[in-house]
Amino acid sequence: MIECDTAVVGAGPYGLSVAAHLHGRRADFRVFGQPLDTWRTAMPRGMFLKSDGFASNLSAPEPGATLADYCRERGLPYHPTDEPVPLETFISYGLDFQQRYVPDLEQQNVTSIARDGRGFRLRLDDGEEFRAKQAVVAAGITHFAAMPHIFDGISPELVTHSSAHHDLSRFKGQRVTVVGAGASAVNLAVWLARAGAESRLVARRDSVHFSSPPTGRSRTLIEKLHRPGSGLGPGWRSRASCDAPDLFRLVPAKWRPEIVRRHLGPSSAWHLKEPFESSVEVFTARSIQRAVATDDGVRLVLASSQDEPTLTIESDHVICATGYQADLNRLSFLDDELRTEVRTVGRAPVLSHRFESSAPGLYFLGLSAAVSFGPLMRFMHGDEFAARRITQDLLRCAA
Repeated sequence: MIECDTAVVGAGPYGLSVAAHLHGRRADFRVFGQPLDTWRTAMPRGMFLKSDGFASNLSAPEPGATLADYCRERGLPYHPTDEPVPLETFISYGLDFQQRYVPDLEQQNVTSIARDGRGFRLRLDDGEEFRAKQAVVAAGITHFAAMPHIFDGISPELVTHSSAHHDLSRFKGQRVTVVGAGASAVNLAVWLARAGAESRLVARRDSVHFSSPPTGRSRTLIEKLHRPGSGLGPGWRSRASCDAPDLFRLVPAKWRPEIVRRHLGPSSAWHLKEPFESSVEVFTARSIQRAVATDDGVRLVLASSQDEPTLTIESDHVICATGYQADLNRLSFLDDELRTEVRTVGRAPVLSHRFESSAPGLYFLGLSAAVSFGPLMRFMHGDEFAARRITQDLLRCAA
């Protein structure tokens, strides 16, 4: 049976970044997945990234691999903070990065990872099996889509998660209700309206929040001290999350999942405010009391948190933009016995400072690492820290 030192499972920003560093160090590894699959298939066509340009990079072991470098080489608009990044630009950048720094990517899916002695046995979707001394799980967020239980039992033909949609043109002329108040929900609602749908949004919050538009001037020293900038946005908590992710490990484990979930809160990009307010019917301070499938779609009964009368709205389709929550049980390719080796908190793996789980040789990156390293791991801005940290340990253990 073929054997390698390291298998990297996943080809999003984290998987590609680790693979780029391993490739640069001429390590013995294999990497699997469809490049930027989440961005290419699970985000609305035409949208813009929530992250700033300077925080939307993949990590390579050498200079010249940033989004800014890519845009400069191709004459594309770019600004580190004031120019929204189009989804299509980021996808093109990511695919170019993969071809340059991860040329040996195998565009297959791993269907099984099981313990095999001191290492692992992996199976691919073409039936191939091989051994690896170490395995890095960089699974994308679509594995962890969170759906409200109130929709349990309703057909996926009528209710879906936001990650199920890239091309929204199928909803032209339909009544579509988006559930949620964050960036994903607002993006969807706006692009549904542009696709010709009758777009609505239902949120428990009293209002929908947007970031402040760029002022075009440099921030004053007082402003920087009050709300320092970071790859997650302004504020001391975000700055600490970016500069010292290891400190998050000092927080009591039982508090970490909720801190990760609540950090930043629902907020959308400033450039979506005008189209959202002008084209989307909004129901704020409303919770879904009941959801019923009907002959014509879905009936939602909305309760008010402000003592207003109950509302009933009819929809042809409901899309839940209700986020993602790391859950080891959602990773179906992990063998059941191997899964029992992994200690968890809030269903996410507990990791060492090297990103290694309690199952020796099994590492986790991205959202799965957030309960150990904090909110930074929810965003691609964390790939630089993670890739450099884990590469050192993978090479050390394989030596």
